[in-house]
Amino acid sequence: MSSSGLNGRKLAQVAIVVRDIEASKSRWAKLLGVDPPNTIHTQPGNEVNMVVRGAPANATCKLAFFDLGNIQLELIEPDGQPSAWQEPLDERGEGLHHIAFWVDDMQQATDFLAAEGCPVGQRGDMGEGQYVYVDAQAQLGTWIELLQHKRPG
Repeated sequence: MSSSGLNGRKLAQVAIVVRDIEASKSRWAKLLGVDPPNTIHTQPGNEVNMVVRGAPANATCKLAFFDLGNIQLELIEPDGQPSAWQEPLDERGEGLHHIAFWVDDMQQATDFLAAEGCPVGQRGDMGEGQYVYVDAQAQLGTWIELLQHKRPG
């Protein structure tokens, strides 16, 4: 990636896709020596303008976040419906799902990654912001998540 790619953004998050979030967060909490975090249930995809591989989708997932200083560890349990969460779980089983970066210009970042052969696999709104999962599995061995605090326009 050229220096214009993600503009040297620092890593924000590492995520692992799991089959049982309650068991997984208990194991991680024990390893980290912390209390297990709360489990968050995402809104249905049709409520957050979710698009998966170009088509509207209604998937949900359960999330748990461990704040580890400058980075978050995220656990994701998908609901079985088609999504960027479910796809890698079905293909490879539990393990690394994505690494995430905060970006200021979502369009620039997704255009850059698309030009590098990493297409958008899923997108959705999150409050005033948005997220995009870019399928970089062939190039980087994982998905890349782009996070933006505020959607333009």
